[in-house]
Amino acid sequence: MQMGTATPSISSYVALVENHVRQSTKVKSTLHSAGTTLSGEWSDVMELIGEMHELCHKSGVVRIHSDIRIGTRIDKDQTPQDKIDVVERKIEDLQTAGTQL
Repeated sequence: MQMGTATPSISSYVALVENHVRQSTKVKSTLHSAGTTLSGEWSDVMELIGEMHELCHKSGVVRIHSDIRIGTRIDKDQTPQDKIDVVERKIEDLQTAGTQL
């Protein structure tokens, strides 16, 4: 059973939070099977994370645990999708060259 909820299913809470995240005009997001990737200015992302916790608490969840991975980069602008695109291009190059491990 999940901490702070009556059942092991948390998809209703995920939907509630994801709906709130998608309404943000300052933070971009991508939902995936293991969580949500947030992209934006530090203060905007941190504020949104706080709002996500408050939303769950107001919905009756008494205990929340968030796993947060943070990456920053100052030498160039790069979105999460840019990172994926670079890897995908490299995979295509490997396949074209017939390279295998």
